[in-house]
Amino acid sequence: MLDGRTPFHVFERGTVTGVRYRDEILEPYVRLFRGAVGPEFILMDDNARPHRASRIFFHEFLESGDIRRMDWPARSPYLNPIQHVWDVLGRAIATRNPLPRTIQEMKTALLNEWDQLPQEMINCLISSMKSRCKACISVRGDHTPY
Repeated sequence: MLDGRTPFHVFERGTVTGVRYRDEILEPYVRLFRGAVGPEFILMDDNARPHRASRIFFHEFLESGDIRRMDWPARSPYLNPIQHVWDVLGRAIATRNPLPRTIQEMKTALLNEWDQLPQEMINCLISSMKSRCKACISVRGDHTPY
């Protein structure tokens, strides 16, 4: 979010299910952020299977916390700023010498890189959303310079 971020969360072993997404992301992070931001908070996720598992299940959970979710069409372009943050993290990991060789080394590297990401870069990505959406609309969902 603008001027802030949650701690980086690493899912430990196993498949990320809708229940894990609720218990490990929505409950501890999103609900708290919603409370801190206020009624203008809108959750922006994507169409990953754990985000959409059992629409009724999530609808009830989000509604109980008065959390609005942004409509996100299926097979939509990657407009979510977090996709660009993942790219930056991946590039940072790729420049490490030596590269992480174990899961624990990768986890440590990701946590370190997350902490070193400039907040200004994240703010810039978020602030560019309006122009990203306009560019996407103008090319009817085709490639944009973003």
